[in-house]
Amino acid sequence: MKAPIAGKVTSIRLNYQVHSVAMSTSELSRMPALLTQTLSGVIFVALMVSCTSLIHRPAGTADDIEYARQLWSVLVQEHRVGRVAKVLKPFIGAARPHGWVLEVDSGMVEVAGHRGFVVVKKNYEGSHISVADVEKDRAKYLVSISVMFKREAGYDPEDKDWFWAQYQPDGKLVVMRKMGMKVAMAGRLMKGSTPDKNRGCIYCHSSAGGGDYIFYPDITVP
Repeated sequence: MKAPIAGKVTSIRLNYQVHSVAMSTSELSRMPALLTQTLSGVIFVALMVSCTSLIHRPAGTADDIEYARQLWSVLVQEHRVGRVAKVLKPFIGAARPHGWVLEVDSGMVEVAGHRGFVVVKKNYEGSHISVADVEKDRAKYLVSISVMFKREAGYDPEDKDWFWAQYQPDGKLVVMRKMGMKVAMAGRLMKGSTPDKNRGCIYCHSSAGGGDYIFYPDITVP
């Protein structure tokens, strides 16, 4: 009697094992789709978390771009930038991300009905570039122009209401890539959801002495 029982038990075990393998094969056939859905969800969540600081008070908005355009137009009229800009005294800056040789100008200008203080920094780059090289041919070595303009109170009170912009020599905005997106370099660059998440201009200039976000002691905000 024991042999038949053992046979039945063996049969049951075999059937169970076959059933288990069949179920596993069925599940495995669905794994690519399940993995794709899972990974897509994980990637989406990761991107949303990573973009939090960018989404919070974003830079490079349509309003930022238009304001930067108006600011550039005023700077041209004031002869602070452009082909007929006043001649400045270049010096070795060597402070990345700005040029090896710099020229800095500052003063009061009016943009969109608001009168504020502006700092214009011209960035010059080149192989073994010197001050003399820049003085000889500014157009050859000018790579970009960094501008910070003090906007109306309340624009960005945590960061002294500065509006930041990075222009190409012809006045077009520099465009950077952040998290796979193109961002025009204008506005609150790059303000995070909290101060510890600030990057770019705001992060760097917040460390300037005096609390005015300006690194040059001889430049005083009125």
